[in-house]
Amino acid sequence: MHTSETPRLYARDPLLHSLVPGLTGLAYDRRARVPWEYDKDLPVVLLTGRHGMGRTAVLTALQSHYTGRLPLAHLDTAACDLVVELLEELVCALAPDLGRRFPLLLPGLVAVVGGHRDNEAERSRAAARVARLLVACDLEPGGRAEAAQNWASRVRARLEEAAGRPEAAEPPAAQEPRAPHPRAQQARAKEPSGAARAHHDPHAVHYAVLAEYFERYTRARSAAPLRQWYQERYAETARNAAVPEGQDGLVRLAEWFHRGGDYRRAAEQTLVHAFLTDVEAARSKWQRLNRDPRPLVLLDNTHSAAGERLIDLILEHRARPDAAHHDPLVVVATRLGDPPPAATDAVRCELPDLVGPFSWRRTGHAPSAGLLVVPLTPLSRDDILLMLDSAAVPLHPYLASALHTLTGGHPLACALLCEAVLAQADAVAADPAAGPLGPRDLLDLTTKDAGPVSRVILERLLPAQHQRQRLVPLSLARDSTAAQALAAHLRLDGPEQLPANAAADYLEAEQWQHDTPQDRPLAADPLLHTLLVHEARRTSQGSESRRGWQEIHGFLRRHHTTRGEDSEADALRHTLAAGDARTVVAALSEEYHSEQDRPSALRWLDCLRYAATAPAPPSADWADVRAATAAGAHDDRYQDIDEIDRCINRLLHGLWYLSDAHAEPEADLCDDIGAELAFLSLRHQTWRAVLSQAARTWPAAARDKRPLPLPEL
Repeated sequence: MHTSETPRLYARDPLLHSLVPGLTGLAYDRRARVPWEYDKDLPVVLLTGRHGMGRTAVLTALQSHYTGRLPLAHLDTAACDLVVELLEELVCALAPDLGRRFPLLLPGLVAVVGGHRDNEAERSRAAARVARLLVACDLEPGGRAEAAQNWASRVRARLEEAAGRPEAAEPPAAQEPRAPHPRAQQARAKEPSGAARAHHDPHAVHYAVLAEYFERYTRARSAAPLRQWYQERYAETARNAAVPEGQDGLVRLAEWFHRGGDYRRAAEQTLVHAFLTDVEAARSKWQRLNRDPRPLVLLDNTHSAAGERLIDLILEHRARPDAAHHDPLVVVATRLGDPPPAATDAVRCELPDLVGPFSWRRTGHAPSAGLLVVPLTPLSRDDILLMLDSAAVPLHPYLASALHTLTGGHPLACALLCEAVLAQADAVAADPAAGPLGPRDLLDLTTKDAGPVSRVILERLLPAQHQRQRLVPLSLARDSTAAQALAAHLRLDGPEQLPANAAADYLEAEQWQHDTPQDRPLAADPLLHTLLVHEARRTSQGSESRRGWQEIHGFLRRHHTTRGEDSEADALRHTLAAGDARTVVAALSEEYHSEQDRPSALRWLDCLRYAATAPAPPSADWADVRAATAAGAHDDRYQDIDEIDRCINRLLHGLWYLSDAHAEPEADLCDDIGAELAFLSLRHQTWRAVLSQAARTWPAAARDKRPLPLPEL
């Protein structure tokens, strides 16, 4: 059921209030049934997106609202290595609420997981896994520990009996099994000599666990069709007369599973078939007529090997051309990054399309045609306004826009930053002396635990600490070549010979980018790059340290200086990042006075706008007076330079200030950009047309936080 503690999800209503209710037949946030939008053939819903896009949050919200209202299972598939382990989890979660508790799947799972080698640790693990299944399916009373002990002792007794050791101890009277059915006794009588079989057959344990399961937990009338179901799937491969009648299919299933490779996949295919058959059989005719809600399975992180294989097997089962019936299982899964490359026939649907008359239909015969892919999209500025609506004090009018520009609408970053903003607003309400919160303070906010919110976001987006620590300094580099040179300069350790390449591989593995261009920074995502650079600024170890901000940018400036004229803009950018604006102004002024041809005007503007994207130095080493300098408030500090240079200085500082993702594009400052360019255009013999065009277009681009366009010749 819904609880007040459940965090509100923004921009996900089409999923929560339309698609999933239409699949399950049950409303999301109220006790009401809704019409089924899909009659028989159901799609597997796959939610895709990067880290922090809310994939897990959607599943958590669905679990919170539907628990207790329909049979439900919620699994993190990355926590399991094998499909059979996921099936065990599904049985334990769904069995209590299903009317028919997996009679077909259970013997298959017992055959696969109940086998063990002759060592105590493996015997204990096998007994615990079987006991967990038996208790979940209400076949064993009491707790799992007691059930596991009873199971292990009974299987051991059977093995000792089969090995011909009459002195083996009998189970205690309290653990004596129920009297087997006559049909089961007849089945045991048909078994060959236990001693001979144990001596010649390496699968004696499988025979013992299956005999124990069928004699104790099934009736003869129902056991026969179950064993026959497995027998038919291995009829051509199992011709062993020494195998008990009806059990050779199950033994072969276990044998194939433990053989691995293609055999294991075939065994998993059989088990998934049994699972879906049980789910379908669990719904009675009256449940279907009464339109009882369908069972719901939530599978997180199905980019894992086991999760991806389980989804594939479900899709394959549903795509069978001879399928006369359709299982009623609603599957909502998540996957990091994009859909599987092989899912070429999957239907892709955007969130807004799920509202209204949307209706999915299978359009092909390939298994992936049963996949409905829904990418999770970023939040809008209006969503952020709603997230900030409960602030205790009035907020800066541009704060929501600045937060949206900074995060790109990334849900996790928005949520954590909004929480920090609301906490800061509470502090201001309690103590007005704390001062107002402005857009430029966003990345310096702290969490409830007093930790830097920027660090918390970064840790969530890049879970591997070692690679994250590498990427923090390497994010300051212009491209892969500079990053590799910086890694050598910083003596970054690790088993890899090329730490920068290893960091790029990590970003690709975490689905932040499909490839890493050689001429771009390692982290191509704007939010990730901003957070990494801010963390480098925040953790700078002072000017005397090799890893200090000044030292790193000094090294990168020298690196680009040695790469020739094509890297001049990069060298100026790192010079500005170190806080040396005078050197950058002098270089721009020299080129302004010395170059005359019109193409050089474009190069000058390109160099200016790129150098102005330099990250600001740490506040401990540098006072941020960029906005004031751009407005001319500090012109008296530059009496030693001429008016052209002072104009370039104001222009550079204005562009530098506005380049920050969370900077407020103040109207006066944007207009000043155009005025400075117009002033320069009037004082150059051949650049007038190019600079005047930039003077008209750059202010509007700066106000809209768009890239500054280069004029056309």
